[in-house]
Amino acid sequence: MIRAHTVEQVRAAEATLLAELPEGALMQRAAHGLAHAVLDLLGGGYGRRVLLLVGSGDNGGDALYAGAVLARRGAYVEAWLLSDNAHPGGVAALRQAGGVVRRLDTASASASDYSTTNPRSFDVVVDGIVGIGGRPPLREEAVAALEAVAGVPVVAVDTPSGVDVDGGELVGPHVEAAVTVTFGTHKIAHLVDPASTASGVVHLVDIGLDLPEPALEALQPADVATLLPRPDPHAQKYNRGVVGVRAGSAAYPGAALLCVAGADCGLAGMVRYVGDPTVADRVRAARPEVVGDGRVQAWVVGSGSHDGAEEALRAALADDVPLVVDADALAFADRLGAAPAVLTPHAGELATMLGVERDEIEAAPLRHVRAAAETYRTTVLLKGRHTLVAEPDRPVRVTTSGTPWLATAGAGDVLSGVIGALLAAGLSPYDAASVGSWLHGAAATLASQGGPIVAGDVARALPAVVATLTG
Repeated sequence: MIRAHTVEQVRAAEATLLAELPEGALMQRAAHGLAHAVLDLLGGGYGRRVLLLVGSGDNGGDALYAGAVLARRGAYVEAWLLSDNAHPGGVAALRQAGGVVRRLDTASASASDYSTTNPRSFDVVVDGIVGIGGRPPLREEAVAALEAVAGVPVVAVDTPSGVDVDGGELVGPHVEAAVTVTFGTHKIAHLVDPASTASGVVHLVDIGLDLPEPALEALQPADVATLLPRPDPHAQKYNRGVVGVRAGSAAYPGAALLCVAGADCGLAGMVRYVGDPTVADRVRAARPEVVGDGRVQAWVVGSGSHDGAEEALRAALADDVPLVVDADALAFADRLGAAPAVLTPHAGELATMLGVERDEIEAAPLRHVRAAAETYRTTVLLKGRHTLVAEPDRPVRVTTSGTPWLATAGAGDVLSGVIGALLAAGLSPYDAASVGSWLHGAAATLASQGGPIVAGDVARALPAVVATLTG
């Protein structure tokens, strides 16, 4: 499990550890971890050219001490101080190791005022401008410095400067890192879009923090394997779970076929389909193992249901079982009451549900998925590049499996079916949503092999993904 904590949680853990360690020991741990990550990126230190962008916080101190380590390894290290309050011990250490320190006084100065050499001749830039306690946007002098070295790979210290660390939002100029070296734990901005796009590859350095329960977590293959339902030696189709699908319509028959394909991935013992008779005939022709109406342990409702979504949800609610509510049925989600459910909107649908604009959702998905979970008092899965699963009083889960090729018509229908199968097999809505999302992304990656896919490819790849986890 990858766990991410808030700035407040990290600061509290650091304060506890600092009280137990000699002065400066924690910064040295961070600096050495940072230096070794830079050395790995460069393939060594000798003859390399390293630029440090240094602000006034502890991240600037980490960068300066790391620069001293790199200078002792034979690198040319130059620091551009963007504040009069740069860490004095770090500045002294870098100078003692042979590094060069420069200070620019105004944001209007040219790149030549920073350095006697071409700024773009550096092999790497280390971003120590703003620490995790900083607030965006970046100051003008930092923006000018970054523009002077545009095109040089950046290693960010802890988080890319200028991002909203706890919200995962981007609200102005910020660093775009190739690598981010973070300490003690992941931060929310590393995992949540849109800020996660600025972090590049995240390298975690253990500095010995004792941390509380996280604010956010990301399942990894071992976690998914632990949560996956498995048939026992005496299993039969009914006790493995029966999932019902009320999806599709004469207008959108494909939604029914794809939703059933996701539900019929083998994680539940049986799939029932209820819907338009002509669509039902197509479902049975494609999947003869799918049967008609009857008792179920979970319903999937809404994908392509069109004008029938309200009635489909009403009928599913009458069975008093967990539900997956998707697409057209989301318009009636306020009728769920206390029924256990997973709502699966994309950004546009969530915008309608919350009465805001779509671009507001896309700019702050974490904030809005949390708001939706509180508003509807249920599990909400917000689909996206990094899908988010929120439930009141639980850490938000983020899905990092997947491929950009997964952005294809019908993929959401498959996802709803998979989650429904997991609900029928006995997982809670929170676990079914997060496990289903991870499997969906992993199946897309397997099916894609780096190339384009369609939704049906994702459904067909699901059994192979499950086999890698249960074998």
